[in-house]
Amino acid sequence: MPYSKFTLSRAIDDFQLTLVEGERFLPEILPVTPTPLLQDTLKETLPWAIAVGSEKARSEGIINPVLLEVKRQLQGQVSVFSGEEFNVQPEAELTGYVDFLISRSPEQLFIRAPAIVLVEAKKEDLKPALGQCLAEMVAAQRFNQHKQQPVPRIYGTVTSGTVWRFLQLEGQCVMIDLNDYPLPPVEQILGFLIWMVQNG
Repeated sequence: MPYSKFTLSRAIDDFQLTLVEGERFLPEILPVTPTPLLQDTLKETLPWAIAVGSEKARSEGIINPVLLEVKRQLQGQVSVFSGEEFNVQPEAELTGYVDFLISRSPEQLFIRAPAIVLVEAKKEDLKPALGQCLAEMVAAQRFNQHKQQPVPRIYGTVTSGTVWRFLQLEGQCVMIDLNDYPLPPVEQILGFLIWMVQNG
């Protein structure tokens, strides 16, 4: 079953997770100034992606440039995957494609552990995608364990490009921050994503 079939309640039940909702789990994180490349890119692509409005346009025009900026800010020491097949545990129905995945490995030809951040792109309503994102996070957690590179926390975000909502999986506890964080400005979102990659 692809990740997209998971609702939030099903993911919680199937993987026996405890849900904590509403609390911000991120500490106070300093904003990160984007490079001129990202500033120029978003100046051009942000209005285009909003006008076109499709999930694909938002992924290509907003989300992907921001994630590549995370890689740039971290001197290429992480990898960013887009539309990659991520079949981890077929028996647990943890199979399918992820919109975006950030690994703490610099290798870009294939996903190498540890996978840290999962990003699920949505056109508008973010809530239905929370279950899909959470299933991908559980898959990343199990993938890292299988590769003997477990990390304390896996992070996820469901985003339309202009609105970002964040999740954290630690052990069997998932926290969902019910605040929606806007983009623009990009500085806060960049700060969050870089902190997640470094502190997963």
